[in-house]
Amino acid sequence: MIDGLRYLEYRGYDSAGVALLNGGLKVYKRVGRISELEKFVEGKDTDATVGIGHTRWATHGAPSDINAHPHVSEGNDIALVHNGIIENYEELRNILKKSGHIFVSETDTEVAVHLVEDIMKKDGVKLLDAVREAALRIKGTYAFAVVSKSEPGIIVVARKGSPLVIGIGEGELFVASDPYPLAKHTKKVVYLEDGEVASISIDGKLDVRTITNELKTPNIKTLDIEIAALEKSGYDHFMQKEIYEEPRAVEDSLRGRLYSVDGNVLNLGGLMEKENELLNAKRFIFLACGTSWHASLIGKRVFEELLRIPTEVEYASEFRYKNPIIYKDDVVFAVSQSGETADTLAALQVAKAGGATIVGICNVVGSTIAREAHVGLYTHAGPEIGVASTKAFVTQISTMMLVALHIAQQKKLVSEDRLHALIKDFSEVPEKIKETLKVAERVKEVAEKYKNAKDFLYLGRGYGFPIALEGALKLKELSYIHSEGYPAAEMKHGPIALIDENLPVVVLAPRGHLSEKILSTAEEIKARKGKIIAVVTEGDTSFKDIADDIIEIPATEEIFSPFTLVIPLQFLAYYISLSLGRDVDKPRNLAKSVTVE
Repeated sequence: MIDGLRYLEYRGYDSAGVALLNGGLKVYKRVGRISELEKFVEGKDTDATVGIGHTRWATHGAPSDINAHPHVSEGNDIALVHNGIIENYEELRNILKKSGHIFVSETDTEVAVHLVEDIMKKDGVKLLDAVREAALRIKGTYAFAVVSKSEPGIIVVARKGSPLVIGIGEGELFVASDPYPLAKHTKKVVYLEDGEVASISIDGKLDVRTITNELKTPNIKTLDIEIAALEKSGYDHFMQKEIYEEPRAVEDSLRGRLYSVDGNVLNLGGLMEKENELLNAKRFIFLACGTSWHASLIGKRVFEELLRIPTEVEYASEFRYKNPIIYKDDVVFAVSQSGETADTLAALQVAKAGGATIVGICNVVGSTIAREAHVGLYTHAGPEIGVASTKAFVTQISTMMLVALHIAQQKKLVSEDRLHALIKDFSEVPEKIKETLKVAERVKEVAEKYKNAKDFLYLGRGYGFPIALEGALKLKELSYIHSEGYPAAEMKHGPIALIDENLPVVVLAPRGHLSEKILSTAEEIKARKGKIIAVVTEGDTSFKDIADDIIEIPATEEIFSPFTLVIPLQFLAYYISLSLGRDVDKPRNLAKSVTVE
């Protein structure tokens, strides 16, 4: 179980715990990383055949031993772990307190275990029915796993809005919030749907039913995950490994989809089921959060440049609450690395209810967004374990570009010569990324020079602006240095007031139709003594007398420049964070999959 939790630690690492059943109920939990739990259980009685474990990302209540999961009932005979948020926990807590229940933690989760206990006090109520009834009374999101001394041979699970997958092994059953911990043990899995509960038993029986007690037939899927993809494979950190995997990841995202020989952009899989909707769309909308939102800004620019169709990019967290205007001929892209982002999923459902066609763009097969969308495209980045997204970002961009090129070709919106040139250049992107990775040592020198800066400013224009946003996000995520991304021309409308000799400014200046404009902005920064780190196309000498530091990247067609521009910024965040002693794979306060609102 502890080994399995390690594969989930990127989802949260404030505290960890396990509950074991073997006659009695034994609970061990500790604040901090999983290694703290592992030290704590050394020499203790861990003999058991049934158990549940959890690694926490704190919502209600600070990280502590008391607030760590599993939580136990007052009678110490039921244990429960939970991902999600119980929105009506205060109301339920007050009701349960009046019934004599005493609470010991600050968490919303403790309400659930007391509620299950309260229901089981009724004559003859079994654990499965108690969890089902409790789930009916809980508002919010949850993935529960529950064990009880009274039924020592089963684990009961329930799911609403937070992912849950059941693994079917040889003489053993598993449950996890992601498929990754299961890959070592089985390739056969069942993805629990929203509003379903299940009982897995020590005799191999799997009972799945709806929250209203309708029996369901489990739909068994086959996992396609290699264990090696979940290991560091000789790299110091997952983030480092995943940056170096970007050429392969983009190549995999194009494989079988991009044909440069005969000039076709074809075979976008299940997406073709909605080809008419794609070709007749009057508007495209991207719904996303964080890094996926930045990728969507690039998608918007590509769509509008090639297709001349209005394209919007919305923060999913805002879209879901603003009573959005949706038309039947809208095509909405829900973009999420994990396919489980709570805000994106909720926004998707709003757009779907409005009659739009939903296309999922995610990296995890079987994820909720992939299942909820009408059609979808997998990015094929492979497992991304580092909390700060790198290879998922570039594969999201490549997937969006494939869709735009396909529509442009089908609707004859670009000339044959232009299309052939784009396809040829696109097929060369993985090699361009591979060349760009050679900047690592140069970026490491720059990182050492500026690691003690208190603030950073990132500036870009055109395709460079979303990359400036992404570069700033990576730095603040990993190093905890305040950083902002801006369109370069907007600097004089406010941010220029920040410029002094202590402010490093990363200027993204690849060769293109805005080169002279960016150079003028750099001159304005230099005149105010700002420190300029220029990312320029190889051989470009225009920044030689202006920039304090220059990082060169290979020349690319302008539309594909995001793939090479982002690499130095990922390295910059990585190396500055290392120099400051940060945990680059598990930055503070963050989780990989944000499955709560």
